[in-house]
Amino acid sequence: MKLYPQGTNSNPTELGPESSGGRMKGVCVVKPVVFGNVARYFGKKREEDGHTHQWTVYVKPYNNEDMSVYIKKVTFKLHESYANQNRVVLKPPYEVTETGWGEFEIVIKIYFHDSNERPVTLYHILKLFQSGPEDVLSKNALVSEFYEEIVFQDPTAFMHHLLTTTHPITSGVWKHETDCKMFVIMLNSRC
Repeated sequence: MKLYPQGTNSNPTELGPESSGGRMKGVCVVKPVVFGNVARYFGKKREEDGHTHQWTVYVKPYNNEDMSVYIKKVTFKLHESYANQNRVVLKPPYEVTETGWGEFEIVIKIYFHDSNERPVTLYHILKLFQSGPEDVLSKNALVSEFYEEIVFQDPTAFMHHLLTTTHPITSGVWKHETDCKMFVIMLNSRC
């Protein structure tokens, strides 16, 4: 599945968030992302609150690039039982860490620096317990991670500039659990 943010047309003459430079017809930019969660079991239920796991939900780039160049903020809507269920993250890493005992859906919204581009919404089921081959156990933690592509069709000139001028985050190896899962699934399908 590919995600398409949509925006309104405008014809300003300068590049900037308020004056986006108009839409670039026929231009398409794809930004791959990875979203999901990592969960670690405490070993037993905590007496004070009954929580059994610490977990982190996140959105990160699939490629080694600084997403903050084009992402303004990411919001995470947690279960209503959490105090302050709407979390706003303004800079990388785009993640929220909490503790809990149950699985639930988290709504993730990605907002862009160019307000002419509408936010993209992702839905993720927080996984605490392994339920199938799509869940990977990594370093005593359960990882539930997915690959997605945000497609910018006819972006504004300003957004196009932001999308095409990203810089690497690190010079090291850039790896995701999704890469491991694809390998595990390929191995299982050969059996």
